[in-house]
Amino acid sequence: MSTLQRIALLFTIIGALNWGLIGFFQFDLVAAIFGGQNAALSRIIYGIVGIAGLINLALLFKPDAEFARNEPKTETR
Repeated sequence: MSTLQRIALLFTIIGALNWGLIGFFQFDLVAAIFGGQNAALSRIIYGIVGIAGLINLALLFKPDAEFARNEPKTETR
């Protein structure tokens, strides 16, 4: 997994946690931290999370062989 994909995965997880908070508790953490849903910084964070989701969408279509190649090799006897 590339560095860009790892960063995108981090932002996707942040977005998922935020959506979980919204769904379960009606609390938008991003809006609370950055000054409301319409604040410029909040909208930037929402945009970054959306772009990160698109980047991670590519992981769904990545061949299994590429994942296996990146895993550490273990010896079997």
